[in-house]
Amino acid sequence: MDDLLNFLSFSDPNVRFVAFGTMLLGAAAAIVGTFAFLRKQALVGDAVAHSILPGVCLAFIISGTKNPIYLLIGASISGWISMLAVDYISRNSKLKSDTAIGIVLSVFFGLGILLLTSIQHSGNASQAGLDKFLFGKAASLTADDVTIFGSVAAVLILVVFLFYKEFKLISFNPDFAKSIGLPVKTLEFILSSLTVLAIAVGIQAVGVVLMAALLITPAAAARFWTHQLWKMILIATFFGASSALIGTFVSYSYPSMPTGPWIVVCLSMMALFSIFFAPKNGIVPQLNNQKINRLKIRNENILKLFYHLGEGNKNFFKGYTKQELLASRDFRIQEIVQGLDHLKKANKVRKLDDYWHLTSTGLVAAKRVIKLHRLWEMYLNQKLKLAPDHVHNDAEAIEHIITPEIEKLLEKELNYPKKDPHQSTIPYND
Repeated sequence: MDDLLNFLSFSDPNVRFVAFGTMLLGAAAAIVGTFAFLRKQALVGDAVAHSILPGVCLAFIISGTKNPIYLLIGASISGWISMLAVDYISRNSKLKSDTAIGIVLSVFFGLGILLLTSIQHSGNASQAGLDKFLFGKAASLTADDVTIFGSVAAVLILVVFLFYKEFKLISFNPDFAKSIGLPVKTLEFILSSLTVLAIAVGIQAVGVVLMAALLITPAAAARFWTHQLWKMILIATFFGASSALIGTFVSYSYPSMPTGPWIVVCLSMMALFSIFFAPKNGIVPQLNNQKINRLKIRNENILKLFYHLGEGNKNFFKGYTKQELLASRDFRIQEIVQGLDHLKKANKVRKLDDYWHLTSTGLVAAKRVIKLHRLWEMYLNQKLKLAPDHVHNDAEAIEHIITPEIEKLLEKELNYPKKDPHQSTIPYND
């Protein structure tokens, strides 16, 4: 707790530089990465991250100094050349984009390692620490680094704000954007430039090896929480910045722990949590919804069985034993036992001695399921011209998911029919 309070006080200048610098990098990369993620350019981001290394090395060789501005310029140029190379190979050869990405990534990264090795053997005293670009050097960020990162982040946010609608359109429907006269090529150039710039800045925190995670993981995690782009950007920004803060705190508390990799570990944990537990789209909520739907279908099928038996006997409230119910429809004994108990709690069936009876509430629910089944059969028969003996299975599947709105549309479209294609009565609840 003392470490946490000291860390959050930001009284240590080094803590301020590292925390604010990595948070700016995480937020900027998340914003740009959202559009890269939606445009299915995750692998392109990885290729650019690895391809930036030779640009950094050449910038150092030419300038003879590790000035962040020179290194950023060299990294951006190298990253842009790699994107152009991927695009050129994909367009002018039979190789697919993933193959082109693999070729460019390996060639540029190999060239970067070659140049880095040459620099390390050159005897230049200024080259110390240049190899940190491989795995990041977040723990040694300076005030100048933070100033540059802040400036770049401000530019990225400003450009995204100014071209938000255009970027949104080319990310989801570039063909429509072309049809209404938008300069799609120019917009893609701007968006690609932002991606290269974000990656060029971000490698100083997590390195070329892990940069793709900083770019794509926040957006991938945010996608599970919303279907709206602006919310996705905000959530991704929060994930990127908060993971940077947590990773910095871990490195502060345990100096032997590297900051950059821990930022990626925190991001990965957030992504895993989102994948499993995000409302609606998470694996656990979806499994729960599937379970609820299975129970709903089972219960409605039992109510349908009571209705069919009552329709044949002209008495909807007659009682039946479990054995009689099992003999009338292909249920497992466990399904009948659990389904009847559930329906009893919902006051849709009741038990007298060993006999189970529909209640008035249960009859209303059973009538609606039967009505939806027979209305859909009527729709398939009248509107799609399917034979009466070909409509039952489709209606058996669709009856459980028809909403009240669709139910009203079916009734109106079919003019409130009294009989289904098999001449069975369609029950309406008065």
